[in-house]
Amino acid sequence: EVQLQASGGGLVQSGGSLRLSCVASGFTFDDYAVAWFRQAPGKEREGVSCISVPDDSSKYYTDSVRGRFAISADSFKNTVYLQMNSLKPEDTAVYYCARDPYQCEAVVTGTNSWIDYWGEGTLVTVSS
Repeated sequence: EVQLQASGGGLVQSGGSLRLSCVASGFTFDDYAVAWFRQAPGKEREGVSCISVPDDSSKYYTDSVRGRFAISADSFKNTVYLQMNSLKPEDTAVYYCARDPYQCEAVVTGTNSWIDYWGEGTLVTVSS
């Protein structure tokens, strides 16, 4: 059974940092891309970042987080991390990790339907 378990959310002040973790199981980690999405209240779910492990760990970021967030993967732990720095109130959202069988196409094209498995979210709240 494919599972993606996100953790690491919490309450942080503007300018602070958090690191999210996504532990994957039930599939061969090195064969897939793993992406982070977020959904703020009243807004659509949007792709934030993605790492394509089979594609030499190519990394992708949406414009609003580029330079502040960093994605990484540990194949030995089947875990993808999202280091979030210089957080802003507009980063407040529920963050989800997801499996992308099409090498980050979901984040690159903004087409969430490319995702085949979603994990449960973790809430990030950034206070001003």
